[in-house]
Amino acid sequence: MSGHATRVVITGASSGIGAATAIAFARTGARLVLGARGEAGLQDIARRCREVGGIADIQVVDTTDAAAVASFAASARDLLGGIDLWFSCVGVGVVGRYHEVPIADHARVIDTNLLSHMNDAHAVLPIFLAQDRGTWVNMISVGGFFATPYAAAYSASKFGLRGFSEALRGEVSKRPHIHVCDVYPTFVDTPGIDHAGNYTGAKLSLPPGSLAPETVAKAVVRLARHPRNTTVVGAPAIALNLGQFAAPNLGAAMMNGFMDIWSDRAEPGEDTPGTLFAAPGTASGPDGGRRHPERRRKATMAVGAITAVGVAGIGAWWWRQRR
Repeated sequence: MSGHATRVVITGASSGIGAATAIAFARTGARLVLGARGEAGLQDIARRCREVGGIADIQVVDTTDAAAVASFAASARDLLGGIDLWFSCVGVGVVGRYHEVPIADHARVIDTNLLSHMNDAHAVLPIFLAQDRGTWVNMISVGGFFATPYAAAYSASKFGLRGFSEALRGEVSKRPHIHVCDVYPTFVDTPGIDHAGNYTGAKLSLPPGSLAPETVAKAVVRLARHPRNTTVVGAPAIALNLGQFAAPNLGAAMMNGFMDIWSDRAEPGEDTPGTLFAAPGTASGPDGGRRHPERRRKATMAVGAITAVGVAGIGAWWWRQRR
């Protein structure tokens, strides 16, 4: 990618991690094509990209529509003269006990989180193969390893994305300049929590220690120069993965108990499909604005304890195998 500005396409670029990543790439002088459902959000992020030195064009696209994504990819290729990196960052969620959430909402989560990423890859891989180079970055989350009760469709989509990426890596394994890169952050403070469907009867919140979207964006920008198969962002993810390896059902049971208690005690909220079926009408930017310095300090202290639990779980598993 030397010799020219990095040519980047981002879907899901109108808010959250996708928006933060667009701005981060713009700071490096990248040329960007940004896609999402919401035009107001895209206009806002394109403006921010230009303010920091990038070149950003936008196109409204529903990534659940495969034909629309193929057209979007062709337009981006022609506009940029090629594509160096494509970041699939579209994502939605719905929170609630599985049987209490409308099945149409669950289906929409799968369409958006899993099938839209498959549409992206189907559109851009032929471009990469023709170029004999390119990097596809697949935004997943630690939820691709660690099941999330009260978000069963989200879990299904993220586990599915992990398997999808692994299959694609096998298919391009003989093309050394084509990369499939997965990114697994922990909780991130984005407007996504305001956009989520919610059938818990409680107002949604984030746990202490949630990441800034810019932290994840930096990791994605690094992949343009140094591609790697798996990038985990957020120290707790390592502990969660260790715990999942040692006792795959324990974490889900513990999370379910936590969610039961939380939904009973949290501030009441109204049931809503959020923005599952319609784009936000206004710009919401990269940041969710829920992080608090004191909470971050407490969360940092807790990471050591979480890691110790994960390592202890591995030790217990190893001891059982020895016996």
